[in-house]
Amino acid sequence: MRKEKIAVLGASDITLAFKAIGMDVYDANSIGEASEKLKLLARNYSVIFITEDLAMQIEEQIERYRNRTYPAIIPIPSSSGSTGYGVANIKKDVEKAVGTDILFND
Repeated sequence: MRKEKIAVLGASDITLAFKAIGMDVYDANSIGEASEKLKLLARNYSVIFITEDLAMQIEEQIERYRNRTYPAIIPIPSSSGSTGYGVANIKKDVEKAVGTDILFND
C-alpha cells in the first residue's frame, strides 16, 4: 500500500533545502541515476518533485506515469532557475482536462 509521502529528486544543492523542512530527498546528478531513482520512488511515494533539468532529460520515463493516479511527478526549478518546463506541463494538463487554456489565455 502506498503511503502519502513526498519525495524530492534532484541535485544536492536543491534537495538540501527540502530536507531541512522534513521531506525525503534523493540526490541524482546524472540521467541514469535520476531514471533509476525515479523507478524506486514511484513505488513508495504519492508525490515526487523533480528538478526541471532532470525531468527534461527523462521526460519519456515520466510520461509513463502521467495517466496514473500515483505518483504525481511535479517538475520544480533547479538552482539555475526555471526553464519554463514545469509551467508548460501544467498548462498542457489543464488544457487537456478543461479543453481550453484557462491559465494563460494564449
